[in-house]
Amino acid sequence: MVEENVAATRRWFEEVWNQRRVETIHELVAPDCVIQGVSETGETLRGPDAFLQVYNRLVSAFPDIRMTVEDCFGAGDRVAARWSGKMRHTGHGLGIDPSGATLELSGLTMVRFANGQVVETWDQWDKLGMFKQIEAASNKSARA
Repeated sequence: MVEENVAATRRWFEEVWNQRRVETIHELVAPDCVIQGVSETGETLRGPDAFLQVYNRLVSAFPDIRMTVEDCFGAGDRVAARWSGKMRHTGHGLGIDPSGATLELSGLTMVRFANGQVVETWDQWDKLGMFKQIEAASNKSARA
């Protein structure tokens, strides 16, 4: 079962983030899934539709986002993934005028599975660093 969960986690990053297959969100995320650390405000989300709202804002702000799974391994019903992302801020999805900034982010995701679906996640990534990279690019273009 561990191998299947690791494969599902890798599939998540590839299909959801790189291929923009939103149907994979509904397939892999349980209806009552608890999602922590993803939203901009830090609130706990519940279920695929709540995640989809955050996802749509991020993809709207960074339409070319590309995620790479650097490490991914599991034990029992949990999987840990270390990932990186590259993207360009060209959309309004975060409520900020596009800066054109090219950003690089990294993060860690822990996932708990039950019955082949994600039932709980914990994400840690540098949201402040993301906004600082956008601000630095915006300030640079304002000075030009």
